[in-house]
Amino acid sequence: MGKKVAILQSNYIPWKGYFDLIKLVDEFVIYDDVQYTKNDWRNRNKIKTPKGLKWLTIPAETSGRLTNARLVRETRIVDKNWNKKHWNTIRFNYSKAKYFSEYRNFFEDLYLNCGYEYLTEINHSFLIAINSILSIKTNITRSEEYDLSGGQTGRLVNICKSLGATEYITGPAAGKYINEELFGQENIKLSWMDYSGYPEYNQLYPPFEHSVSIIDLIFNEGLNSAKYMKNFGKESE
Repeated sequence: MGKKVAILQSNYIPWKGYFDLIKLVDEFVIYDDVQYTKNDWRNRNKIKTPKGLKWLTIPAETSGRLTNARLVRETRIVDKNWNKKHWNTIRFNYSKAKYFSEYRNFFEDLYLNCGYEYLTEINHSFLIAINSILSIKTNITRSEEYDLSGGQTGRLVNICKSLGATEYITGPAAGKYINEELFGQENIKLSWMDYSGYPEYNQLYPPFEHSVSIIDLIFNEGLNSAKYMKNFGKESE
């Protein structure tokens, strides 16, 4: 039986496609041994509001403050009250969502008890918590646990080899840098995630927007969320 692996940088409350990819594989690796970039998905994501899309951003140290570039896993939070601010914003904008009351206590506890110092710890804790809501059983590990020698693609190949992967699944954006030959040399199939064709759901504040945080889907559809994902109901082969 083959083993599917995906490797992505941690994101803050990612969109549904991120979780769809996790669901599709047997092992998911959080790859935070790369340079932290400001105004990226690492520390922010979008939600819906009556006035349009709104960014929720965790205030974090920027790499420009260091002589040597800071890695994502080395990035600290600079505002200890970010969690209270984000929860208040979410509560205000999703209180009328159909399933908000069902998940309110879960997310309120998650936010108000989030006292981590490092960004990657926050993202990891939210990822695990949301996986539990979506019944995702995929094993989650971190890149720091593996051999990270080699170039950009070489690192990914080495992680896959360490996990005994037969297939590596990645997003279309990776096509800009990935060396497909290196995977072929190790007999690891390289596959591309297709993020197109998601159905719309009952979302507040039209027009409909796909590229918002997964919490939007959860608050609006609850346990029906899996119906609006592409890889749920499919088991890794």
